Amino acid sequence: MVTGRETGNRHDYRAAVIWTGNLGEGTASYAAYSRDHDVTGQAKPTIPGTADPAFRGDPTRWNPEELLVASLSQCHMLEFLAQAARAGVVVTRYVDEPSGTMVEADDGGSFVEVILRPRVTVAHDDMVDACARFHEEAHRACYIASSVVFPVRLEPVTEVDGRPASAERYTGGDIRPVAFDP
Repeated sequence: MVTGRETGNRHDYRAAVIWTGNLGEGTASYAAYSRDHDVTGQAKPTIPGTADPAFRGDPTRWNPEELLVASLSQCHMLEFLAQAARAGVVVTRYVDEPSGTMVEADDGGSFVEVILRPRVTVAHDDMVDACARFHEEAHRACYIASSVVFPVRLEPVTEVDGRPASAERYTGGDIRPVAFDP
């Protein structure tokens, strides 16, 4: 769903997902195969994938649910950094520890929310106020967040050279995808 004025630019994405979990019997039974697979792309490192451990996956490999949460975080971070760079705000560190909640249902399940927790360090006190605006703008501009139908909440922290900022303005709260109307 496109929410805003379309520019006419189209971007197509491709990947290869290769199941590597045939343990000799294929899918003869639910327990007879591994959920392991590789996610690859042209000239990119392979991502070792699996199912969530609750569904017989390997806990040492990435599962699709983790990758969705990571994708939302990456998209937000990249847009936030671009906003900061364009405005002359010097970000020296950005770390996020996002989490997502999925609820199972009889026919599958769905995510009910993702929380992004970016911890941003800026070079000077006078750069702190702009960060709240950048988070809001980054969320609106993030293609991934605009594509999901569950809330994405934001709990940011801004620091100046590793110490809490003295003028933190944004205290967190719901930032919902543009197309989501609960």
